[in-house]
Amino acid sequence: MDVRSCKNCGRLFNYLQGPPICQACKQKLEDKFIEVRDYIREYDSATMQEIAEATDTTVKQIKQWVREERLTFSDKSPVGIECETCGTMIRTGRFCDKCKNNMASTLTKMYAVTPPKQDKAKGKDKDRMRFLDKS
Repeated sequence: MDVRSCKNCGRLFNYLQGPPICQACKQKLEDKFIEVRDYIREYDSATMQEIAEATDTTVKQIKQWVREERLTFSDKSPVGIECETCGTMIRTGRFCDKCKNNMASTLTKMYAVTPPKQDKAKGKDKDRMRFLDKS
């Protein structure tokens, strides 16, 4: 059993996984998320700073929810975050579509198995059965 101190309120709790915060603080954070989500739905043209001030949330927390793909902004919204690779403005996630495709193709190439080339003459000789001479 792993007992930790909550990083928000300081109470001790049984830690299982995820951020080191207690259940009460997790519930408060989830309630705040729902409040931010509802505000964005109602005021879809609000800026990140306006959202943070209206909902009493930090801009950092809103960006974290966007990176986790829990929040998405509409196309007419001026809000966006930067792609972690190239800096292009995106609406949700960590990477733009171009960088996602580039990473996927790089990983595919990295793990692609190419059969080793064999010389036909060497391949035949290598696979032959050998016998010991009896003398």
